[in-house]
Amino acid sequence: MSLLIFANVVAGMPSGGRAVWSEGGPTKFFVILLVSIALLVLIVFMDNGQRRIPVTFARRVVGRKEMGGNSTYIPLKVNQSGVIPIIFASSVLYIPVLLSNIVPWTSFQNFVNSSLHPTSFFYIFADFILILAFTFFYVYIAFEPHQQAEMLRQQGGFVPGIRPGLPTEKYFAKMLSRLTVVGAVFLASVAVIPSILMALWNINRFPYYGTTLLIAVGVALETMRQIDSQLMMRNYEGFLKR
Repeated sequence: MSLLIFANVVAGMPSGGRAVWSEGGPTKFFVILLVSIALLVLIVFMDNGQRRIPVTFARRVVGRKEMGGNSTYIPLKVNQSGVIPIIFASSVLYIPVLLSNIVPWTSFQNFVNSSLHPTSFFYIFADFILILAFTFFYVYIAFEPHQQAEMLRQQGGFVPGIRPGLPTEKYFAKMLSRLTVVGAVFLASVAVIPSILMALWNINRFPYYGTTLLIAVGVALETMRQIDSQLMMRNYEGFLKR
């Protein structure tokens, strides 16, 4: 299913680029193309970015076997939420549009028509704030510091230099807050930069939306990881060099 979405997204880029050329001319087209390439590089960099929290497991003896004593890490991705906050924000902003078809208030309908469209600065600002909020909401549901600290304590593991229990929970929450701030600002910026260009240059069609690039990059990287893992299981050389 992801590959089908990826193919649909990539197939629509050439026709979208031609529409930008016809509306804005070659100068705006090449500027948008350069901005899109910069966003693409940033998305790849941030999608692979992670904070590795070292974890050490205490050595214990079970029967005649000695277990534990090894070290590993907990990977915290900078962009843990993917495109979900952008989808949530777009859905929330689309609710007034649906209500305008039902509510017979002329003032409300005029507000929706004038302010709630992708090239409106009010829409861009609201989208930015909602993406920030939904990113924090999703991340703290997906990675709950208290649960992770308790699970680590039950397994006999600890973060070097941090006591198990409440200090570990506070350490996880601190690291998660820092990463989520970076990830939320990154997602919100990627989502609104194309809309700002559309608003400033009066372009109606933009083929390289931030959501489009996020989906394309995410599916491509995940497909490469799965192919690489399958090849490594069969002792073949992988595509992703480490």
